[in-house]
Amino acid sequence: MTSLRITPGRSLKGTITVPGDKSLTHRAIILTALAEGPSTISDYCQGEDCLNTMRAFQSLGIPITHTPAELTICGKGFWGLTEPNAPIDCGNSGTGIRLLTGLLAGQDFFSVLTGDESIRRRPMGRVVKPLREMGAVIGGRKGGELAPLAITGSGLQAIDYTSPVASAQIKSSLLLAGLYAQGKTRYKEPNLSRDHTERMFQFFGIPLTREQGTLVLQGRPSVGWHGVHIAIPGDFSAAAFFIVGATIVPGSDVTLRQVGINPTRTGLLDVMRKMGADIEVLNQREEAGEPVGDLRVRSASLKGVTISSELIPKTIDEFPVLCVAAAVADGETVISGAEELRVKESDRIATMSGELRAMGALVEERTDGMVIRGLGQGGENGRLNASISAQSHGDHRVAMSLAIGGLTAKQSMTIADTGCVDTSFPNFREALAQLVNT
Repeated sequence: MTSLRITPGRSLKGTITVPGDKSLTHRAIILTALAEGPSTISDYCQGEDCLNTMRAFQSLGIPITHTPAELTICGKGFWGLTEPNAPIDCGNSGTGIRLLTGLLAGQDFFSVLTGDESIRRRPMGRVVKPLREMGAVIGGRKGGELAPLAITGSGLQAIDYTSPVASAQIKSSLLLAGLYAQGKTRYKEPNLSRDHTERMFQFFGIPLTREQGTLVLQGRPSVGWHGVHIAIPGDFSAAAFFIVGATIVPGSDVTLRQVGINPTRTGLLDVMRKMGADIEVLNQREEAGEPVGDLRVRSASLKGVTISSELIPKTIDEFPVLCVAAAVADGETVISGAEELRVKESDRIATMSGELRAMGALVEERTDGMVIRGLGQGGENGRLNASISAQSHGDHRVAMSLAIGGLTAKQSMTIADTGCVDTSFPNFREALAQLVNT
């Protein structure tokens, strides 16, 4: 079992890049596979989640070659996928399995989607139910609530759907199914979730519009799209660990180059600035429809804040490391409306509450969030204790968040079961060491 030892006492200094955006890499692979002709994707995320999506399309008949710097995908057009000869393993990727469920529901062949133990526990009914309303034929454990999912591709009909939760995975799954449906699919959500799918559809020229808060997609477009080059910006969720680390470790000054700063993703910046963080956005530009910039972060004292439901969709993946910032801030941080965090790679409300309490933080767990009474910054205050048995719970974001928390501890600590970090940030250990040792 892989572990990670963290030794506190040094500030973070230097300039680094982070892995390509995981969410964008998934979507770029999907849409280039459906394009006519070859495409290239540079600076893609090389984490296991995205490599599993790449392998999925190889099993669906799409030729893909890859180097550490670039993917080359030979798209076969809108109807070019073929039946796989074995179940498709999505590994630990909730994005991969849910988006593929929508895409494969409209094909003319049979397929099976599965994943690791964590994925087989996560709820799939949230995409299976509306897909069945479109005419999809999907079987699975507990009536399709859990993977593996068996999908018998069929003709789909467009629907009007209002999602009960703001979820980019549900939205993207139904939009991909809507591509293959007869008629116009209309999708509405209570708050705006990540809009990477909408931006990438527009980049490819796919007929998607927004009408008074409702997405409208014309199914079965008469004209396909051609291969392109896509440069993937750095993953904001990966950058978040160093944004928090550079803020809470005294004497730090870190620049993160070429990071995606899509406003539906950057709630952490809003929250951290409200807490008192010193973050500059430099050299703003756009790549493939996505805003990009360089982030300079210097250490600062933080104060507790209130984070309510409207901010949760914009901070959903950054929640674990945000809890670390709250634990060493001055004052109380209240998080509510975050029930969605209980069905991620782990129950992130429970795991972060438990792990931070083991490090001496004052945390009250609630059904939809938590209250964190910060230890305060300055002197011996604002420093966590080294947990004698820190655990990742198989959750990559929990593992990396605890590593950042360990930088403020009073002595070294070891985090167990950190192999899961490879799902999104394979070189996290090296990137952290570079900043600490600069």
